[in-house]
Amino acid sequence: MKRFCIFVSGLIAVVFFMAWETAAEGNMLMMAKTTSTDNTGLLDYLAPKFKEATQIELKWTATGTGKALKLGENCDVDILMVHAPPAEKKFVADGFGTDRREIMYNDFVIIGPAADTAGIKGKSIKEALQTIQDKQAVFVSRGDNSGTHKKELSLWRASDMPVPEKEGWYVQTGQGMLTTINVAAERSGYTMTDRGTYIKYEDNLKGNPPLKILVEGDAVLLNQYSVIAIDQKHCSEAKYDTAKQFIEWITGPEAQQLIKEFKLLGKPLFTPNAKI
Repeated sequence: MKRFCIFVSGLIAVVFFMAWETAAEGNMLMMAKTTSTDNTGLLDYLAPKFKEATQIELKWTATGTGKALKLGENCDVDILMVHAPPAEKKFVADGFGTDRREIMYNDFVIIGPAADTAGIKGKSIKEALQTIQDKQAVFVSRGDNSGTHKKELSLWRASDMPVPEKEGWYVQTGQGMLTTINVAAERSGYTMTDRGTYIKYEDNLKGNPPLKILVEGDAVLLNQYSVIAIDQKHCSEAKYDTAKQFIEWITGPEAQQLIKEFKLLGKPLFTPNAKI
């Protein structure tokens, strides 16, 4: 009888644990997001606020936009935070995502050594890339199909040049943004980054990094971020209702104000622009 009671008690404990685990999973949202929102610490800053408002725990994997879209297509996540608008719109049109909403932006910049041996400071993006090519200055690319990489490739093409993938001075890391910046610094080269990640890099080096912003301000360098829920018609297990709660929260006034207030070295990393 004693063994039977122990067995029943154990069974009840297992059932209770499984019920608790299921409930916990029901209050969790899995996101694939860009490395820039990870490197900067933005989601570490926002996630506790989201949980406080909704009781939903946000978990994420940080990767390039291309890989994030693939994770969504493969039904491995519930929601995306990405920054490659043409690829995002195709993702939605192909039936993988829904409810795409713009949430914030920053801009892309070209950074390089303070000595600026190629002489690109103050030039337009087109002139800067042409100069880098003409002088065969070291240029370090992420080479990882991320949103930043996709943008960089489009800028070479828009500058009436083929992407210099086979040139010795063109280095592809296949890594995230901070790693790519560090490789460029080691080689006294140039690279393209979003401003938010650059500010984080600057902050890591106490405001005095070896690489400086040399090219900025062109309208074509706008860097728009959006969120996309995974469509349940494609992924039946996707937590669309939970994803929708996050979308409504991050595009709402509270989260938009939090994004506005998120700064390092007194500088904003992102500018909120959701249509409330």
